[in-house]
Amino acid sequence: MHIVVGVMQMEPSIVRLGEGTDEATKQMLQNVVKRKREFERYRKRHLLIMWTSIFYTFGWAYYLYAAFIEPFSYSLFKIFSIIAAHQVQLGLLLVTAALWGMSKIWFDKREKAEKEYHALRCEIVDRSKDLWKGESWQSRHKVFEMMQKEFDINLYHENK
Repeated sequence: MHIVVGVMQMEPSIVRLGEGTDEATKQMLQNVVKRKREFERYRKRHLLIMWTSIFYTFGWAYYLYAAFIEPFSYSLFKIFSIIAAHQVQLGLLLVTAALWGMSKIWFDKREKAEKEYHALRCEIVDRSKDLWKGESWQSRHKVFEMMQKEFDINLYHENK
C-alpha cells in the first residue's frame, strides 16, 4: 500500500490537454480549479450560516415580542427586568451573537478565497502569451473553452 502525501490529483480534462500545454501550465490550471472550488465551498457555507442567522434572529425577536414585550408594553423597565430574570434569554442572545460571528468569519474566509482565486486566474490571463508559445498559441482557445465549459472559469479576460 502506497500513501501519496502532498501530490494533487489532476482533473481528467486537464490531463487530456495534450502537448500544447506543458506540465507547469496544467498545474496552474489545476490550482485555479482548486481555488475556485474552495471559494465556492466558502460561499455556500457563508450563505447557509447567514440565512440561518437571519431566520434565527427574526424567530427569537418574534418570541421576545410575543412573550415579553406585548404583555408588558406598559413599562420598559418591566420588560427588561423580566427578560433579564430569564437566563434562557441570555443563552439565546449568545447563540444569536455566535451565529452572526460565525457568519462574519465565513464571510472573511470567502473573501480571502475569492481574492486568491481571482489573483491566480488573472495571473494565467496575464501570462497566457508566455504559457502558450508558438503553435500552441493557436490552440489555447480550446483550453480556455474547456475551462469555461467544465469549471466555469473565464480565462479570456481579467474581469470577473
